[in-house]
Amino acid sequence: MEFTMIEAGWLSLIPPVLAITLALITKEVYSSLFIGVFSGTLIYAFAGGGSIFTAASTMFDLMYSKMADNAYMIIFLSLLWGVVILVSKSGGSEAYGRWAGKKLNSKRSAAIATSLLGLLIFIDDGFNSLTVGTVMRPITDRLRISREKLAYIIDATAAPICIIAPVSSWAVAVASEVSEEGGFNVFLSTIPYNMYALMTIVMVFVIAVTGKDFGPMKKAEDNAAKGLQNSAADIQDMASDDDKKEEGKSAQGKVIDLVLPLLVLVVCAILGMAYVGGFFEGVSFSEAIGYNPTGGLTLGAFAGLLTAFVLYIPRKLMSAKQFISYIVEGIGNIVPPMLILILAWSLGGVCRQLIGTGVFISGFVSNSNLPLGFLPVIIFIIAAFMSFSMGTSWGTFGMLIPIVTMICSADGAGVYLVPALGATLAGSVYGDHCSPISDTTILSSTGAECPHIRHVETQLPYATLVAVICGIGYLISGFLLNPWVSIVVGIILIILAVNVLNRFGEKMGR
Repeated sequence: MEFTMIEAGWLSLIPPVLAITLALITKEVYSSLFIGVFSGTLIYAFAGGGSIFTAASTMFDLMYSKMADNAYMIIFLSLLWGVVILVSKSGGSEAYGRWAGKKLNSKRSAAIATSLLGLLIFIDDGFNSLTVGTVMRPITDRLRISREKLAYIIDATAAPICIIAPVSSWAVAVASEVSEEGGFNVFLSTIPYNMYALMTIVMVFVIAVTGKDFGPMKKAEDNAAKGLQNSAADIQDMASDDDKKEEGKSAQGKVIDLVLPLLVLVVCAILGMAYVGGFFEGVSFSEAIGYNPTGGLTLGAFAGLLTAFVLYIPRKLMSAKQFISYIVEGIGNIVPPMLILILAWSLGGVCRQLIGTGVFISGFVSNSNLPLGFLPVIIFIIAAFMSFSMGTSWGTFGMLIPIVTMICSADGAGVYLVPALGATLAGSVYGDHCSPISDTTILSSTGAECPHIRHVETQLPYATLVAVICGIGYLISGFLLNPWVSIVVGIILIILAVNVLNRFGEKMGR
């Protein structure tokens, strides 16, 4: 569907600014994005002599166009969540927990195993949080690792790994926002610049390997070591009788029920991207996987579903009727984030295709004297503030990515696109990581059966330390336009900071 763009001048800033402002005030993303989109189509309609009905028609035409352009992604996310629910219901997660419990006999080994499991389940952050918590909580309780520490490890290996994993719901969400073509390759390019995700993973393993904690987390660990662990009774038991029956059935699950469907999904997704892009017909691999990545990912998700069917049904882990009902349940779970995506796509379409926000912003940036080297760190701070306030990383980068791409379309600013997008994603994850109203934060405390506010209080110093180091990293990479120096400096600073803060805490405790 074709739209004729107008140049609305400063009025073109109203839709994104209105959406962001309302989201920060109301803490509600859906209506804020919708109002932003509608305000843009109102400007577009009135400029052409149309009415409010013209604006509404244009808005829904634009939404239809964006959904059609991203139909493969909608199918992929639906199939992916079908796999997620099936794997969870099969009992594979519990089987892994029983197997791991026999192998782990120290705090260090349990913390490392929990971290590795979090990295292994990179398909979706919600699935990650609940699965890792369910599997590892009995083991970490036995070894007297605090629930607060478990919740931190879960949270720190959920969104941070999903946002840099090419085969994940997050990857396709980001790629769909970046540009009409080549969005997936741009996403891959942002991975080294996603400092918060990378440094958080480093932080988790430094803490797990050294066992050195600081701040409220150290007190929680000391209490756990004395046997003062938070009881599961602190968390309201929401399980129904049906859930308890399902838990009995899950004892039949095996480790392969967790590993094989996910492994097949990842391998077939990569092969699918290569196949759809023409790799087997002579196209280079890098070009092939960037041609239609969501088409290949959809093939991988479908292969994961088929694997689950062959693996579960003959062994009567679930009936065929249950198999289908779980897929439908998974599709239902993906509807809320999908609405955010559709509205974010539409807001980007309003700015790019209707009212010329990009033309106005790029002209403003070209005429300003702001050193562009500061752009990544400024964007990181803005994204972090927005994400913390709204409690959603998807909503944050959905709003900011179109604006960042417009800023970087100005003369001389194109080379800052990848660092700026990396900073956008990093800030979105940091704010979401710390926010008490974030769904990932809530699911992590739920998975660990840790009081929610205790999880927020103990995690905040760790996440903020990493964020400060990331700010330094973005100052470096913003001017060098190279992420590797920042990564090396960040790793060194994390190791030094953990040791210094741990020693300082021990001295203060004496």
